[in-house]
Amino acid sequence: MTLPSSLPAAFDDSTVFRTLFSAYPDGLLLVDAEGYIVLANPAAAGLLGYGVEELIGTSVDDLVPDSIRPRHASYRGAYAHAPRARPMGTQMELVAKRRDGSEVMVEIALSPLQDHSLPFVVAAIRDIGAYPRVKQALQRARYSEHLAQLGRLAVDARDTQVLLQQVPAIAAEALEVEMALVLLLESNRLELRVAGGVGLIAGEALGATVPNRADTPLGFVLAQGRPVVVEDFRSEQRFAVPPAYLEAGLVSAMAVPVSDRGRIIGALKVRSRRLKRFGDDEQRFLESLANLLATCLQRAQTEEALNHAQRLESVGQLTGGIAHDFNNLLTVIQGNLQVLEELPALAQDGVGQQLVSAAMRASKRGAELTGKLLAFSRRQVLQPSVVDVHALLHPLSDMLRRTLDQRIRITVDVAPDCPLALADAGQLEAALLNIAINARDAMLDGGSLHFHAAAAGALSTGLRHELGEGPFVCIAVADSGTGMPEAVKERAFEPFFTTKQAGRGTGLGLSAVYGFVKQSQGAVALESTPGQGTTISLYLPVPGSEQPGPQDGDHGAEAVPPGLKVLVVEDDAEVRAVAQHFLTSLGCSLSMCSSAEQALQLLTPTADFDLLLTDIALGAGMRGTELARIAQQRLPKLAILLMSGFSAELLDADRDSPPDWELLPKPYSRGQLAQAIARVLG
Repeated sequence: MTLPSSLPAAFDDSTVFRTLFSAYPDGLLLVDAEGYIVLANPAAAGLLGYGVEELIGTSVDDLVPDSIRPRHASYRGAYAHAPRARPMGTQMELVAKRRDGSEVMVEIALSPLQDHSLPFVVAAIRDIGAYPRVKQALQRARYSEHLAQLGRLAVDARDTQVLLQQVPAIAAEALEVEMALVLLLESNRLELRVAGGVGLIAGEALGATVPNRADTPLGFVLAQGRPVVVEDFRSEQRFAVPPAYLEAGLVSAMAVPVSDRGRIIGALKVRSRRLKRFGDDEQRFLESLANLLATCLQRAQTEEALNHAQRLESVGQLTGGIAHDFNNLLTVIQGNLQVLEELPALAQDGVGQQLVSAAMRASKRGAELTGKLLAFSRRQVLQPSVVDVHALLHPLSDMLRRTLDQRIRITVDVAPDCPLALADAGQLEAALLNIAINARDAMLDGGSLHFHAAAAGALSTGLRHELGEGPFVCIAVADSGTGMPEAVKERAFEPFFTTKQAGRGTGLGLSAVYGFVKQSQGAVALESTPGQGTTISLYLPVPGSEQPGPQDGDHGAEAVPPGLKVLVVEDDAEVRAVAQHFLTSLGCSLSMCSSAEQALQLLTPTADFDLLLTDIALGAGMRGTELARIAQQRLPKLAILLMSGFSAELLDADRDSPPDWELLPKPYSRGQLAQAIARVLG
């Protein structure tokens, strides 16, 4: 080697070689034909975790991970027979084994020196993990793996508490930060509850709450509704930084909202003691983590709602079965009490009459209780009648004054010209009661509850389209409670949606109100403003002149023609006896059967029955609805009156039966039976 004349004479060949070898930024290894290291530079020693002298004499096979060492030895042997120069960037990425057993991704260039009569190969090794592009790819791959980890956890874990604990741990590990936490909005949306976290500071214990205000770090995130990055808490001006943050040495942070179907339900936040720690990749990862968490929570809520619905369905079936038997018993009790009440021997016995009246009132309360159980399970058959709103609201308000918080002032205002309503009176009262209970829960410190009823005035386009033409009565219930934000208003009538604490509400109250009003051919309107209270308005149809009035008393008995020929089919002997007594007192001619099969023997083409009165459930044999179809095929002019103590059966019959069939719920009085007969004959 000839040195340029401008270089100092001290730069001989040996000095230049050793200086270049030592200063070269990539790792350099001089390897002999047997694969042993002859020379190594400091960059190689640092990359591989050895001292320079420790590498000399080491086999290059020791620098290869155990899993690929046999393959590497075979490749090295083949290379020794046909050495050639191989620059970096033209081969697959490789992995080198460090002294401590860890692995590092590298590129390797090989330069054989045989052409210079030297039996060596120079191996240049470069840590590609140090490339910005590669570092970013590795970082993204790590983020993807952590997202996959949460996905696997979500499949295996059904407990949302496990997810809420693991998500912060995954975020902290993936982002290599000291602190991470998940916070969920409380039902009042005024506070956030710490649902899970790692590295929590003072005041952030699990279950603790922090205010949801725009001047707080987390409240600011929810107010913005998008990710927020803090580069340095010490210079933050958008919100007040809690002193505990600075005392804990926190410098930077990033938070993203957690949303469920477009509605923010919480936030996921990470914090670091490093300045400007979070960039675009970290933000995308945290958003993906938050979205996956929201999906997991939504799935858990959906499963819980489904389980709840299935439980309600089971309760409904159980209650319906109980109601069937209970209503049969009540039919017998009420029927016999009515017979006793009319006995001449008791006509002059004041004490006897009082006892019978008390028993009759108790049996009616039992029937009302059964009705409420069926209403809970959404299996109640509505019995529309003409309702005097004034007569309904005043007793209801008196009852509410005794049962609601005494600090709630209740007022009733019914317009003098308020029309009658066409609705099921019991279900209307239950709906208003549900609304009043919701109002009470929104007025924890007391307030006012106002009932107003009047003819519906000018309706909005939406309401008019929903209601159609015709007069309606409006019953509005207004409270001075906390009111509802827009997100809550949108879901207020959804089944199972509730803002109350667990165990304090089923989320069925307003949905039941909505279902009842819609089934009554009406509509519901809701107006609410946070801090200013809520008004729920029920629009119910006004009865026409053809609508029947309340079905109480014995009115209608005169409409039953004397000598009406009735075929009665009832499997319960005592209920059959009550029906026989009622029909006999109405002047009917009777044929009594205990099963459908027995009745079919009497339903010949020459039979002259005017009416078939049959229970729907007739034991193990044919059902009453099937019997009625066969009977009408044989006798087309035969009137059909179905009865049942199981409301679900009546619902099914109401849906599937011809419009000229009449349905009679048990228990029934003689007057209600007479009215039903009059309607079906009419």
